[in-house]
Amino acid sequence: MADQTDLSNLPAPTPATEAPVVSARPGNLAAIIGRIEQAVEEETAGIRSGVGYDLKASNARKSRYLYELNRALKGANEIEFLEQHREGLMRLRQKLAKNEAAILAHLNAVNEVATLLKNAIQRADTDGTYSVGEFGMARA
Repeated sequence: MADQTDLSNLPAPTPATEAPVVSARPGNLAAIIGRIEQAVEEETAGIRSGVGYDLKASNARKSRYLYELNRALKGANEIEFLEQHREGLMRLRQKLAKNEAAILAHLNAVNEVATLLKNAIQRADTDGTYSVGEFGMARA
């Protein structure tokens, strides 16, 4: 039985060699860098506030913006990009350093709490309840 699907209303496929080359626009790149900066700033503030910040949503947003940046840079001159956006990239680098410091502080705090809990559990397990002295000497 042959497939009778009507494909006449779809656009004709274009070969890969005919695909349009998208060049990066400096304004577009500046806007993307700005969105990445804003997302990083929000994440840093959220982590520092300690009020249940949604890291999963933040990571998804940052991933989407990095994807946009990669798409915008396809076919762009890297040296020209660096020259045109040096200020924005330096600001972003500084914000990323602050973000990294906040994330490391958060992870260190989580590690400390986990260590405290582990030690408390170990102390509770070794309170003498099941010690050899409790049951007497083992008889041979």
